[in-house]
Amino acid sequence: MSDFLSEYYLWTKSLHIVSVIAWMAGLFYLPRLYVYHVEVVKAGSETAELFQTMERRLLRAIMNPAMVATWVFGLALVLTPGIVSWSEVWPWAKAVSVLGMTWFHHWLGLRRKDLMQGTNTVTGRQYRMMNEVPTLLLLVIVFSVILKF
Repeated sequence: MSDFLSEYYLWTKSLHIVSVIAWMAGLFYLPRLYVYHVEVVKAGSETAELFQTMERRLLRAIMNPAMVATWVFGLALVLTPGIVSWSEVWPWAKAVSVLGMTWFHHWLGLRRKDLMQGTNTVTGRQYRMMNEVPTLLLLVIVFSVILKF
């Protein structure tokens, strides 16, 4: 298995990066949709139905598969011999940040259900603030991996 992972390391790394980009795009865009949903859209309107469709499709068709692919290819990279030294700080910083990103993804999914059921209690301002979470985690991940601090 390790021979396979080593042989296809660059392919795995490329697929991991593509998956991360797709996942991040959704993590940046979905909270922004929620901002407009709670601030502009009237409940029960055609626009509300449109927003719910856009939010559902973004989460289910793009974000969920991208998150799963990110995890699969990321774990394959971790299992590739000679790539990660767990005695260093950077893989731990990245791992904690990826777990935070995954938590945020699921938090967004729960907020979508609240919006669908009309039980949302999060304000547009709060969604704007939460929209900064993936940016902060992305910074930690990128600097950890590139600088290997």
